Amino acid sequence: MKTDGVYVDTVGAYIPDRWVSVEQAVREGLYDEYSVQYGTGLTAAYIADDLPALDMAVLAARQAFRRSANDLDDLDYHVHCTAVQHGPEGFYPPGYVLRELGVSEVASTDVRQHSNGLLAGIEVAVGQLTGAAGAETVLVTAAENFTSPLIDRWTGFGTGFTASDGGAAVLLSGEGGFAALRAVNSGTQPELEQWHRGEESLLPFRGEQRKASGTMELLSYFNQHVMPLDKCMEMIRDFELDIVHRSLVDAGLNASDLRWVVAANSDSRMIDQMKMQPLGLPMSRSTWDFGKEYGHMGACDMAVSLNHLLVNGLLSPGDHILMTTSASGWVSTSAVLTILELPAWAQEQPVT
Repeated sequence: MKTDGVYVDTVGAYIPDRWVSVEQAVREGLYDEYSVQYGTGLTAAYIADDLPALDMAVLAARQAFRRSANDLDDLDYHVHCTAVQHGPEGFYPPGYVLRELGVSEVASTDVRQHSNGLLAGIEVAVGQLTGAAGAETVLVTAAENFTSPLIDRWTGFGTGFTASDGGAAVLLSGEGGFAALRAVNSGTQPELEQWHRGEESLLPFRGEQRKASGTMELLSYFNQHVMPLDKCMEMIRDFELDIVHRSLVDAGLNASDLRWVVAANSDSRMIDQMKMQPLGLPMSRSTWDFGKEYGHMGACDMAVSLNHLLVNGLLSPGDHILMTTSASGWVSTSAVLTILELPAWAQEQPVT
């Protein structure tokens, strides 16, 4: 989908203060030393302890509005993205975010696409900004706190991830911003739906305690009984590359035109083999080098990485950025941005 007249006004990010290295996690018996030796390159996780995910989303949203010329009263629509449950069953997370921001009478949507959520939320926002709704300002928020008895942040998702906590926000505008959204495309590969479900019942609270989606036990069941891992990865690579190519074509760009590829913060080999090599690009054009320090923050990775690029002087006007994510389902979204200008707030920020 080619997008015209959709801009990124500002971004916001909240990163917890507590940073735990994989070496410390190994010493504390939280992380398998073999995983470190295996060569993932991942170095740490940020941990929010008892700070709820939604409060981190609120903090990121407040930063986004502080950086914007728009006021909260200008907000027309809100999208919130979730991976793990953000409150009691049946609770509506966007309502909490809006209440804490002091905003009322604004329509909202809860997008539950796990790590793919932020880009999926941006795609929803495009419809609000360009369609019959006539919205001018849309807020997309995401946040995760992986402190949960259902999830082991160090080993629960395999050797390719360390699960980090954090919050993120993207403020989109139909009037202008520091970046233009050139294209966004999504897809679903339902043949892999069971990969994150295993043989779990679709009825809640049936049988033993339910497992968190994406844990190794569920993944292993699918690979052992339904489809081998190498076949899964081949299908995913081809599926996601097609979505990326659609976005590049819609934006009128070639892969060689990209300054940065922003992917989920994960094992460097996954990024290289699944993203960079198929595009014919070196890892130096990926956000891996600093993403390994953050760890995987669910849907937050896209905004956190974009914020990092901005405040550390790693972007220039005219730079093209590909953002590409995926999640259980199997769903994937790719978006292309072009930097129009460097916002004053980015140039005033300390290097982090």
